[in-house]
Amino acid sequence: MRAALWFLALFGAAVAIALFAGNNQGTITVFWPPWRIDLALNLVLVLLFAGAVLLYAALHGLSALRELPRQAQRWRLQQKERAMHGAMLDATAQLLGGRFLRARKAALTAIEQEQALSGNGKGLPHGSQLRTLAHVVAAESSHALQDRSGRTEHLALALETLDKDGGSGAAELREGVQLRAASWALEERDATGALERLAALPQGAARRTLALRTRLKAARLAGRSRESLETARLLAKHRAFSPAVASTLVRTLAIALLDETRDEAQAKAAWQALEPAERAMPDVAAHAAQHLMRMGGSSAQARQWLLPAWEQHEELEPAQLRHLALALESCMEGIDTEWLARIEAAQRARPQEPHLAYIAAVACMRLSLWGKAEQLLQSATQALGDDPQLLARAWRHLGELAEQRGDATAASAAWKRAALT
Repeated sequence: MRAALWFLALFGAAVAIALFAGNNQGTITVFWPPWRIDLALNLVLVLLFAGAVLLYAALHGLSALRELPRQAQRWRLQQKERAMHGAMLDATAQLLGGRFLRARKAALTAIEQEQALSGNGKGLPHGSQLRTLAHVVAAESSHALQDRSGRTEHLALALETLDKDGGSGAAELREGVQLRAASWALEERDATGALERLAALPQGAARRTLALRTRLKAARLAGRSRESLETARLLAKHRAFSPAVASTLVRTLAIALLDETRDEAQAKAAWQALEPAERAMPDVAAHAAQHLMRMGGSSAQARQWLLPAWEQHEELEPAQLRHLALALESCMEGIDTEWLARIEAAQRARPQEPHLAYIAAVACMRLSLWGKAEQLLQSATQALGDDPQLLARAWRHLGELAEQRGDATAASAAWKRAALT
């Protein structure tokens, strides 16, 4: 369409010129004493147009001639820039390929070329960022080569360059440099150094998934269970792990936090630091109760900690029930009928579960219900063949019951079975 319009416009202009010049009888007379020169108007117009074109071409050529030195300088600058960017790309490619010596050499070349451009007053707008990246590549290569002094030097130069640069991308680049420095410290098992680098990050950057993963590793390496647990919670909220992995990680860190306590007060403080969902985890609750009892804590307090996990007994796997039963057995002192009712209700709901039968028998023994305890223990010993520890405990309890009623033969047989298990 555009070509057709141009063609019509050109055709119209040609027609207009033909109509004007075809019957144009006008002349122009030039008096130059003693001469008189008569020129046709069409010829004068053609000469004027040709003169204008010639003058324009002459001026344009003169301008191009005067621009030659600038173009040559710009071309040389462009070549240097291309060489600098090429060296940076080569350094990155060599780093990814595992050729660390070549990568560091190419990065140093890029730095030298950028400094040469800046020294001539022809620095690039993004020159400081490129120089920082080159220092980071050199530091990364030095780290891979176990050259700690070289890595420290280039890292310091990268941060110094960023301090002088107030560009828009300097803040993001600084965060990236700090994260890489934290990763290097972590690889050298310097947990304190890694945490210090992470602490220097702004609040927004510190909550990113990469920073949180690094913080989690550093905190676990430093043995800071509380900080590790808080970081794992944030990662779980960010969906950095699958639900199963997140649950396992949080459970492990919660148990580690409880293991760090050294007295009853610390254990209670650690328990209060856990979230309700974490306290309801059977393994966490069982471990907390057993840990509290080992430190001479209150059995009633331990049973109270076990209650949220016990209320979900119908959903628990046999291994979790076993752990919960052992924890409950450790805090049976002073057990009341309310707890006995809970245990019996669970045992009636799952009569084929030997762990529930075992813990119900122990509860009956504590409340002097000898006949019911013996019946439940007999049932448990028939189903605990794959659990030698609980089976031995069940036989020992049967031996105690036999001694209680004065049956020495049955007691001896039960103790023998316990010893052989």
